[in-house]
Amino acid sequence: MKMLVLIAFVAGGLLAIQAAVNAKLGRGLDSPPMAAFVSFVVGLIGLLIYLTFSRPALPSAGALSQIPLWAWMGGLLGAAYVVVTIVVTPRVGVATLTGFVVAGQLFASLILDHFGLFELPKHSLSLGRLLGALLLLAGVVLLKRF
Repeated sequence: MKMLVLIAFVAGGLLAIQAAVNAKLGRGLDSPPMAAFVSFVVGLIGLLIYLTFSRPALPSAGALSQIPLWAWMGGLLGAAYVVVTIVVTPRVGVATLTGFVVAGQLFASLILDHFGLFELPKHSLSLGRLLGALLLLAGVVLLKRF
């Protein structure tokens, strides 16, 4: 479990770096959507190289047909996120952007957990969980203000 927490922590750091790198790419290309496209193409190339060497089994047509349509939308959500970070990062800074992104993730996560949306197990919303999210949001407001 400690290793998973560490991996999640590092992934969060990578998102902050990604925002800064993609913001520079967006300014250089003078187009946030084009910068997001380039970012995804580079990511695609990296994944193709990884898959070439790791050689995972291809899913069967039957397995693919069992996946609900909404489960295919992650790439679109990721593209929207990348474009937003490219536009917002130069204007508010990486720390403020990341704080609001994490706060948005947390509040959306509370809703997803409470209702068990997208076939996830339910985790009821409690006063403690809500207060924790509100404290995080207060911290983000302090980051923005100072």
